Amino acid sequence: MCSSPVRLWSWLAPPSWGWWGWGGKPPRPGTEPASRSLSPYRLDWYRLVPVWLRNRQLGLQANGPRFTLEDSTFWILGGSVHYFRVPREYWRDRLLKLKACGLNTLTTYVPWNLHEPERGKFDFSGNLDMEAFVLLAAEMGLWVILRPGPYICSEIDLGGLPSWLLQDSGMRLRTTYKGFTEAVDLYFDHLMARVVPLQYKHGGPIIAVQVENEYGSYNKDPAYMPYIKKALEDRGIVELLLTSDNKDGLQKGVLDGALATINLQSQHELQLLTNFLVSVQRVQPRMVMEYWTGWFDSWGGPHNILDSSEVLKTVSAILDAGSSINLYMFHGGTNFGFINGAMHFHEYKSDVTSYDYDAVLTEAGDYTAKYFKLRDFFGSLSGVPLPPQPSLLPKIAYEPVRPNLYLSLWDALQHMEEPFSSEKPVNMENLPVNDGNGQSFGYTLYETTIASSGVLSGLVRDRGQVFVNTVSVGFLDYERKKIVIPLVQGYTRLRILVENRGRVNYGDNIDDQRKGLIGNIYLNDAPLKKFRIYSLDMRKSFFQRFSVDKWSPIPEAPTFPAFFLGALSISLSPFDTFMKLEGWEKGVVFINGQNLGRYWNIGPQETLYLPGAWLDQGINQVIVFEERMAGPAIQFTETPHLGRSQYLD
Repeated sequence: MCSSPVRLWSWLAPPSWGWWGWGGKPPRPGTEPASRSLSPYRLDWYRLVPVWLRNRQLGLQANGPRFTLEDSTFWILGGSVHYFRVPREYWRDRLLKLKACGLNTLTTYVPWNLHEPERGKFDFSGNLDMEAFVLLAAEMGLWVILRPGPYICSEIDLGGLPSWLLQDSGMRLRTTYKGFTEAVDLYFDHLMARVVPLQYKHGGPIIAVQVENEYGSYNKDPAYMPYIKKALEDRGIVELLLTSDNKDGLQKGVLDGALATINLQSQHELQLLTNFLVSVQRVQPRMVMEYWTGWFDSWGGPHNILDSSEVLKTVSAILDAGSSINLYMFHGGTNFGFINGAMHFHEYKSDVTSYDYDAVLTEAGDYTAKYFKLRDFFGSLSGVPLPPQPSLLPKIAYEPVRPNLYLSLWDALQHMEEPFSSEKPVNMENLPVNDGNGQSFGYTLYETTIASSGVLSGLVRDRGQVFVNTVSVGFLDYERKKIVIPLVQGYTRLRILVENRGRVNYGDNIDDQRKGLIGNIYLNDAPLKKFRIYSLDMRKSFFQRFSVDKWSPIPEAPTFPAFFLGALSISLSPFDTFMKLEGWEKGVVFINGQNLGRYWNIGPQETLYLPGAWLDQGINQVIVFEERMAGPAIQFTETPHLGRSQYLD
């Protein structure tokens, strides 16, 4: 039996399967006919699978010191790519680069909050077409490990749990609380019907499924993990089940009937955690489910970097220890829109828009020193040549865009739906919007009237800009819980614009992630009453209210917050670029209706990734929502600016 892990997987990996109906030749990105369903039911799996694997029975097994697939030794060399963080048009490019690096397995999370944005309404279309992503991996000759949650962490809002769960004041997330399990059951009913046909034993590429995510670090209900495991099995999941835990949770995360795997970054942790696995699992395959190739960034902090030589040493040590590995992340991508998560231990820190992660591929899919070193390393172990590296996607620095039209938030209110009236403040999740599902993302505006000055106080989550009429007088947030309201004459309108900067995705306090005004807001210790509340979720439908005649030329002294409208003209085929908002302070950018995400001049992120796939040849609409200060133009550059850097220990 060959001892080289790559020699073993090189012949166990599936061939480059062609699409049934495409004559075996894969289509170019973005050229697949819209009418062609990507459902597994439309594929002739029998013709796609090599003869020796047509009678699939055993699947991935963990019955000894090494994984086996159909009784042959198998090493998992994986890389994480999240389909929901990468434009669909670029999935093929990223997976080709993954395979060319010498990896044989794709791992991905499944975000419940994006797939079921409203209770009982599911979205698996476009960039959320999980089945298409998994099938594309199969076409590339990759196996798949699926991580369906329901909680996924992943530096995504609420760890991937839908915010409408928090409408229940007694909700206990990640437990067997009835309100939670009923929602999970309905979601899994829908999700697993899509996943089951994609499993290995049904002819698909999914060789393993993870049960929840790092539950040992949470560990609030001993009945919860057995419940999730049974929920998967009862709905037809028949492949190898795994758990995944870091050093803080491994001891409490072990689950009968599932193989425990570990998450780490250093060689020191590797020795400690593998020793523990041996003590509890005896002779079982070892796997590092998440080897962290970098780390995420938070607003106001540094850009985290992990040296490529350190990465190579640790990867080599993991394989030398006889362990399979998954690179988290191989390619991070982008927290498009408002999907980023946050951390809140000693202080609240929200994640930046970029999920570059200092990963093996950059946010835009470019190669790094890590990529070349790892490719050389895996190539040296392989018994066959690695696939050629795909060419890089071109980048361009477009001419600056100078916005020429403007709409203040206060003028925009008259074009919105009627606000919700309430005697007391109502948090985002409990607003009577979106068919009773509340508001998940964006901003909420609270208005009331006051007749005196004084001290305003209350709980604001996460950041509330306070206005007297249209004049900003300061902010309320986690640190600033009181603000002085200046002298007012007669009845004056008090406004608080609250931003959900991202719900916590990891830790013990996920049950407390309601956003907006939480409870009463007080002026001189007296609760304010009679609010008008506007839901400003800034989805595509939000901007459809603002026809051209609603906008005005930009005045010399604009009133903020405000929307700014400009046009990016492209004469040839569009390419990727990066937007740089020098002179702007804090806000959100929308291109052709796509929410690129937040920018903030406190850094570390200084540019926003703009995929060429989202641009049109001709005129492209650019809208910037700016909270406080607008620059003269929106600039473009070929390279990202991720700010001051800090090397990870």
